[in-house]
Amino acid sequence: MFDQTPNRPEPASDLPTLEPGVTVLRPPAPRSTALHRLVADALLGESGPVYWVDARNAANTHALYDAAPSRRSLAGLMVARAFTAYQHHELVRGLPRNARPGTRLVVVPNAAALYRDGDVPGAEAARLLDASLSVLTELADALDCPVLLTATGDDERAERVVDAADVVVDCERTRLGLTFDAPGFTHSGYYRDGYWQTTVPYWVDLLGRVVLRDPEVATEVHA
Repeated sequence: MFDQTPNRPEPASDLPTLEPGVTVLRPPAPRSTALHRLVADALLGESGPVYWVDARNAANTHALYDAAPSRRSLAGLMVARAFTAYQHHELVRGLPRNARPGTRLVVVPNAAALYRDGDVPGAEAARLLDASLSVLTELADALDCPVLLTATGDDERAERVVDAADVVVDCERTRLGLTFDAPGFTHSGYYRDGYWQTTVPYWVDLLGRVVLRDPEVATEVHA
């Protein structure tokens, strides 16, 4: 149901928290706004640089501003765009030189996309992708910050990205909105037009589980 009653607690969040390490988001589409919502949520109340290595034009300014509560929360966001696998690999290789302690987040959407293109031989593309993933894994450890990748598709390139993850977050689109599935995260509500669309897990957490009475006992008591 829709719930806007002030004396009931709102769901804590409809998004999983990004922890230090490599997180791979599997969104419903390559340019899904699920990515932008996770990024905006991760930057709330934090300060420091954010590095975004873009592929397939995922760094949509309008989507980021729509997801962020204010433009100030996106301060420090730096976007570098790649259009080939070689460019992407070079940008990823440059992150350890540019990123510094205090980095809030590193974002690499569509991490495998450019390595599927036909301008790079298959074996070379696989080698470059593995090298890029290795850099990102080491960077997450060195900076102790979240590194967020996205992967779409079910081919070998996507599997390589998923295999590099410490945490995998799956996202699906439902008639109520985006729903996320991640370890230790329970989706408790959808925020829509000023209202929370709450879910059964939210009410179970708030009120506890209902124990059904034995039907025979209930009949005897009623009689």
